[in-house]
Amino acid sequence: MAVLNIVMVEPRIPQNTGNVARTCAATGARLHLVGPMGFTIDDKKLKRAGLDYWHFLDITYYENLEEFFSKNSGPFYYFSTKAPQRYTDIAYPDGAYLVFGREDRGLPESLLFQNQANCVRLPMRGQARSLNLSNSVAVGVYEALRQWDFPDLENKGRLREYEWKDEGTDHE
Repeated sequence: MAVLNIVMVEPRIPQNTGNVARTCAATGARLHLVGPMGFTIDDKKLKRAGLDYWHFLDITYYENLEEFFSKNSGPFYYFSTKAPQRYTDIAYPDGAYLVFGREDRGLPESLLFQNQANCVRLPMRGQARSLNLSNSVAVGVYEALRQWDFPDLENKGRLREYEWKDEGTDHE
């Protein structure tokens, strides 16, 4: 079973973290929350955004980046508006860690500079500051999963009252 790790460094907005938690629960990605966070983990807004998916989560908490890096060995891919290459230019291996910074200032520039080969960005218009953090995470997660052909995920939906015809699609 392929493993994808999502890392949120010092998240500030509980709703974003709740949305990311829901994405992780729906895809089987592991969630790593690196403090200090701008809210408490029992925050009502966090739980509401994650809805009833919390019991599906594989989640680990860290005091700070130093503790996170001491307990994990990567490979790490740093998502940033400051990055020199596109997120689609990378072939994400099994066990990859997609690392996202806090909403108001992103990841530390020193970390990005030291890891330039693994820094990626989502292309956008120059006048736009950034995308919403939870949207950026979802884009990164689904790119890695697309490259892996969506392992362990249902690729065909179901109707409540009808049966889909089996047209011999490539993605069953």
